[in-house]
Amino acid sequence: MSSNFKMVATTLQGLEEVLSNELKELGAQDVKVGVRMVEFVGDEGFMYKANLYLRTAIRILKPIIKFKIRNEDELYKNLLKIRWEKYLSVSGTFATKGTNQFSGLTNNTHYLALKTKDAIADYFMARYESRPNVDIKHPDLKVNVHVDRNGVATVSLDSSGDSLHKRGYRLNTNLAPINEVLAAGLVLLSGYKGDQNFIDPMCGSATILIEAAMIACNIPANINRKEFAFEKWKDFNEELFFVIQDSLVKKIRDPQFKIMGFDKAPSAVRKANENIANANLEEFIGVHHVNFFNSSKEVHGPTTILFNPPYGERLQLDDIEGFYKSIGDTLKHHYHNSSAWFITSDFEALKHVGLKTSRRIAIKNSDLDCKFVKYEIYEGSKKAKKNDY
Repeated sequence: MSSNFKMVATTLQGLEEVLSNELKELGAQDVKVGVRMVEFVGDEGFMYKANLYLRTAIRILKPIIKFKIRNEDELYKNLLKIRWEKYLSVSGTFATKGTNQFSGLTNNTHYLALKTKDAIADYFMARYESRPNVDIKHPDLKVNVHVDRNGVATVSLDSSGDSLHKRGYRLNTNLAPINEVLAAGLVLLSGYKGDQNFIDPMCGSATILIEAAMIACNIPANINRKEFAFEKWKDFNEELFFVIQDSLVKKIRDPQFKIMGFDKAPSAVRKANENIANANLEEFIGVHHVNFFNSSKEVHGPTTILFNPPYGERLQLDDIEGFYKSIGDTLKHHYHNSSAWFITSDFEALKHVGLKTSRRIAIKNSDLDCKFVKYEIYEGSKKAKKNDY
């Protein structure tokens, strides 16, 4: 039986608690929330499971050593002490990545990565008179070095490789597509678990719909990925990986409620349907060529509405205030018995929705400060007052 070890799952700012909950539900031990990351403990099989299943993780790192440094020279000397042949063959390939918060080092992440690369190459040359080659795109080993503000360097192996937001299903996108990890995080923040209808009324390339359907069906987030970095590790246990993968696949279920999206652009509907087919979810998601502002709720029972409308920094609109007022009017008059959520960075335009928010969550969309807001739309509700944001 493999022993437990500490790991780090990185995420987007604002999704740390969501990721923490995911890890706990998956069975992680000693879960600790940080900034854009969550620490946890598990064994080799759990590392495979975390990469396959987690929806809000960007990558899973396996720390192998920590040490205190004062300058670049000490960093280099400590890196030379690592027995790199445990992780990498002379004939193999590797890539390095660095992040630095320490004032004692050159404040350049590329320089840190370069210093790490030099140390690994020099280590092999000194012992074997040969060295592994650098391969940025498909390395056998991806090494991550993080130096915190106190000069503590953590050397980790990146078990994911490509960012875990690259699920493998999205081949076609529209202008300003939402990141898959953020889309899944928004769905989870809304509380949706597949226990009611789900509508994305401005669905674009269907990322939110696909993530919602995968949650409703309990489909592992990265089941469509072609590879993970750990599959090239020297100690990769292929048999264990397939056992973990099969156990997750057996827990997939059919959704019991409607999942549907609208878009007014025929090209968006086409791209959405292509991505849904790539995710093998066409049986569970319906996308329709409909302008949300001319639509009404046609499903019975409680419904989660979640969307990513245009906002000023993403897509330019001639009348952004009128656009947001139309969102509020459409929800108020045509979508009773629904919880409506959307994300925006346009806080001024948000005032014109004309509905009172029941929740506001601060979150980042790329480098934009955003609010993820919720409106409860009741049957026969009182005339909504303008939100005093």
